[in-house]
Amino acid sequence: MNLKLTFLGTGTSVGVPAIGCTCKVCQSKDPHDKRLRASAMVETEQTRILIDPGPDFRQQMLGQSFRKIDAVLVTHIHYDHVGGLDDIRPFCQFGEVNIYADEITSRGLMNTVPYCFAENRYPGAPKINLHTLQYHQPIQVNELEVIPFCVYHGKLPITGFRIQNLVYITDMKTMDESELPYVMNADTLVVNALRFKPDHHSHQNVDDAIAFARRVGAKRTFLTHMCHDIGLHEEVNRMLPPDIQLAYDGQVTF
Repeated sequence: MNLKLTFLGTGTSVGVPAIGCTCKVCQSKDPHDKRLRASAMVETEQTRILIDPGPDFRQQMLGQSFRKIDAVLVTHIHYDHVGGLDDIRPFCQFGEVNIYADEITSRGLMNTVPYCFAENRYPGAPKINLHTLQYHQPIQVNELEVIPFCVYHGKLPITGFRIQNLVYITDMKTMDESELPYVMNADTLVVNALRFKPDHHSHQNVDDAIAFARRVGAKRTFLTHMCHDIGLHEEVNRMLPPDIQLAYDGQVTF
């Protein structure tokens, strides 16, 4: 079964260009250097899964076909990953939207958008069915099995996802050894790489991401959640190994 992966956004929390910045990346005319906040969509003919409805979600979905979203997978509660949750509303005409998040994120969503979960929701509020996931317990979304696992964003436990032979990880700094079996030998690995240097307290840099991809035996790797400090898309991809490349907004791969 072929999975269609669309990168809706590949940028870090402030996006690229960064407001007020005059660096060569932020001033670039290459559309590959324009990065909305990190988000992705996984599809088959029958099923559509969204990963992280960030604050650019509305803009990102205007360029996609309008069809039912069968599941929304949320990695963590930070605004750049959940700030567009209210914009799920148009998709509620297909019925309640199932949202899957870990316990910390589920509690956070109830505080961030409490009107979505009120007993008597006002007309027009998103129709959301929130599921609190457990690491390693599979989620069945139509014909697709999703396995959530734990990585660490600094000290914050957040969720990565394996969907068949696709692994999606964002905002990771470290991973416990016990989680490695859930990511080994993926056909496609998506993983965060903030920049080349210096190191960051809660994100991988490019060298970290390359080492991780090699350790887990990924056949091909796309880097995401990148800031302007990473450099120009075209130049960086020429420097990287052919099986490890920067993703870009709007990129579609199978």
